Amino acid sequence: MKQMLRIIRDLLLTTLILLFLGLVVVRLEGPAEVMSGRARVVDGDTLVLDGERIRLAGIDAPELRQVCQREQRDWPCGTEARSHLAALIGDAQTTCEAGGSDKYGRLLAVCKVADRDLNAAMVDGGYAIAFGNYAAEEAAARQKRLGLWAGTFDAPRSWRQTHGGMDEIPHIPEGWLGSAISRIGGWVGNAMSKVWNG
Repeated sequence: MKQMLRIIRDLLLTTLILLFLGLVVVRLEGPAEVMSGRARVVDGDTLVLDGERIRLAGIDAPELRQVCQREQRDWPCGTEARSHLAALIGDAQTTCEAGGSDKYGRLLAVCKVADRDLNAAMVDGGYAIAFGNYAAEEAAARQKRLGLWAGTFDAPRSWRQTHGGMDEIPHIPEGWLGSAISRIGGWVGNAMSKVWNG
């Protein structure tokens, strides 16, 4: 029995050390990169700012060539999504806070004009779907049947897969990994305390 407790203690200690190292790595990533200036809209979830290609994190908008259905008719949802993002930005200064990049080298960022979160506004207006974040905004747009939700459409990721586009995975909300590691570390600490204290 004592040997079994020692093995459990050693496994828990090893797990705790690995989680701690993971937390250190997350903390060492440093502060997010912040850019500001005049943005050029590429499509409904991509823009260029200060020469950097930026992918709006946590959302997925229809591709430029993507066509959706509304009232039994084709609707150019991809170009409409780009136009909607351009209208949200207008001539205003755009500020983006990047927290990493995707596998295509684009910065993943939350962008704002004044205090308005452009990522959230695209989903809230029905011109993009939640893609790792903004589930509440998507639910509201769906309920109000706004934008894409006023008709039928292929999810942008599915459309890309069937039309030879770039494949992406949903974006993990910022801070998710650190909070998950902290939670797991707490559980491991409680379990180790129970084992050591009998």
